[in-house]
Order: sequence, then structure tokens, then C-alpha cells
Amino acid sequence: MSQIGDGAGHEPQEPPLDDRDADDRHEDDAYGDDLLDEPERRRRGRGCLPVLVVLAVILGGAWFGGQWAYDQISSRLAPAPDFPGPGSGSVLYKVKAGASSTAIGRDLKLAGVVESVDAFSDAARKEAKSRNIQVGYYQLKKGMKASQALAVLIEPANLLQSLVVVPEGARVDQIVQTIVAKTDITRKAVTAALADPRAIGLPAEARGNPEGYLFPATYTVPPKQTAVGLVRQMVAKTVEVERSLDIAAAARKVNLTPEQVLTVASILEYEANKAEDYPKVARVLYNRLNQGMKLQLDSTVSYISKRKGDVFTTATERANPSAYNTYVHTGLPPGPIGSPGEATIKAALSPAQGNWLFFVPDYANDTTVFSATLAEHNRAVAKLQEYCRTHEEC
Repeated sequence: MSQIGDGAGHEPQEPPLDDRDADDRHEDDAYGDDLLDEPERRRRGRGCLPVLVVLAVILGGAWFGGQWAYDQISSRLAPAPDFPGPGSGSVLYKVKAGASSTAIGRDLKLAGVVESVDAFSDAARKEAKSRNIQVGYYQLKKGMKASQALAVLIEPANLLQSLVVVPEGARVDQIVQTIVAKTDITRKAVTAALADPRAIGLPAEARGNPEGYLFPATYTVPPKQTAVGLVRQMVAKTVEVERSLDIAAAARKVNLTPEQVLTVASILEYEANKAEDYPKVARVLYNRLNQGMKLQLDSTVSYISKRKGDVFTTATERANPSAYNTYVHTGLPPGPIGSPGEATIKAALSPAQGNWLFFVPDYANDTTVFSATLAEHNRAVAKLQEYCRTHEEC
């Protein structure tokens, strides 16, 4: 039988967990994180921050990348910066050997001629002649439209240069006169250059005398060319020809020095009318030298007196005591009497075979008469004098 009461010997029991007040459980679910303690909230906040930073970087990169792409596309579609032209002032510009249109455009931009390299390159791509721009100097302006600057460079007539033509037989004084007349180089500058053998590269055998060493040719003279630079080119051309002909070795075969070869060649320029006569006249000179005869050449006498206009000399001229007077002195003159060309140098090195001791021009037949005896020579001279009385070419 059961006893009713406190139940002595029995401890009171806690209600089970699920038996907690239902309202308490619902309150926990409703407020959630608000019931978290402060440390827990900080841990959760720090976990979200890296995600936000990465997202910001991605969005920022996308914006800047899009802006860069936009700028690039815009730059490709928009025309390159270009001056409206026509420009002003003066710019002396030199096109260098091997320069591309981009390189030219870069130089022109630096000089203030065009506004951008791209503008010049665009103009060059549209113009086929831009592939053949000649090396040299051109006169341009600052602030030119790129296409206008290109138009100047593709026109050969706009190339700034002077031409100095040194003909065969030309003498130093004549060459100086030509340089002064055809370029902006002064006579004083040319004279000073000729007086400096080392600066112009004059060979030692010339003994300081440039006569005969300014090679006959056509020389291109760009703006700002110096007298020394131009004369040095002429001397260098002579040295180049001498080297190509191996003149040092070849001269020994005719018992001459290299300078004596140039001296003989310079005489041939004045004493022979046609190239085929050069070797024959050279043989006459060598025959007379070998026999100890005076050369008796009017060309060497005219070199002293500077006579022009005919092939004769006066008795007074032929009496001049100068070492160049071959009527007075035996042997060759002390140096060239003009600038010999390659043809006369070759003739001096390879004279024709023959026993001639005299020669005289025959203008009537455009040839030269060669004689082995004085009598034959005198008849040829008389015929020449008769012809020259009525003809101006003598």
C-alpha cells in the first residue's frame, strides 16, 4: 500500500531540458546574434572583411581596365595629333641613311616640325614615294602639317645640295674659284684648307702642294660642309684611284715615282686632244726623257704664265726661269700642272710603243700628228699655224 506525503527518502527531480518554457526557446530563435557576446560578433565581422576587399579590387580593376580599353580604342579611331600648317620659321633637317618613316617622324617631332610621329607615319603609309626619300638636307618649317612636311621630303628637287664639278686638267686656282661660286664656302676657308696638308690628307710625296691631287669628279656639297671636308674628299679620291691602279708598283715599271706619274698624266690632259692619243703622247715624253732632250711643252709654260685661249706661248714666256719651264730645264717639271683623270693616269703607266719624238695637234682632222724627225714635225706645225689663222679653237 502506498503512503501519501513528502515521500521520505526521495530527492526532488529537475524537469527535463525539453520541458523548459516554450517562450524562452522562441525568444532565443527570434533575436539570434543579438544574444551573442561581443567577442563572437568581432570574429564574424573579421571573416567578412576580406571578401569585401577582394570584391572592391575586382570591381576597381574592371573599371580601370574598361577605361584603358576605351582609351586605346579611342586613340586608334581618333586622328593622330597634327598641326594645321603651313608652319613658320625655318628648320634645316637632314634625312639620314637608312632612316625609316617612323624614325624621320620622330626626328621631325623633336625638331617641332610635326606635332606627332603617328601623323607623319600615317601620311607616309598613304604615299608610295615615301619609300624613296633621298638622304640629305631639306628646308622645312616649324608647325607643319605632317602631309605637307612629307611632300617636301619626297620631292628630289627640294634636296639642298650644291654640285662642284672638277673637270679633267683643272688647276687648283680654277677649283677654288668653282667651290666659291657654287657653294657658301669662302675663298679664305678654301685657301686655309689647302694650306693644311695634314688636315686634307695630302700624301707625303706631294710635299705640301695640292696641285694634281684634287681628283676631277662631281662632288655633292650639302649645307654646312666645310672647306676642309670638301677638299679632303677630292684628295681621298686621288688616293683611292692610285691605290686601285697600284700606282706605286706600276710607276717603277716606267722608272718614275707616283708623283711623276701624276705629273705626266697632268701634261697629257693638256697636250692630247683625244683619249686614244694619251698613250702615244706619253711615249713621246718618255722617248725624249730617255734621250736627255728637253720636253719643250707649251702646257708647262702656260702653267707659269696662266695663259689661256690658245696652245701657243711667246718667246718671253718660254724664257721664264721657273722650274716648270720645260723649254729651259731638262726633265719633268717638279709637280703636276693640273688634276689628271683616271684615263691619263693609266696612259702614263702604260705608254704606247713607238719612236716618236714630236707631236702636234691637228684640229682640222680632230687628231694628233706624231713625228719621229724634226722635219716632219715642222711641216705639221706649219699646217697647224695656217689652220689657226682662220679658226677659233686653237
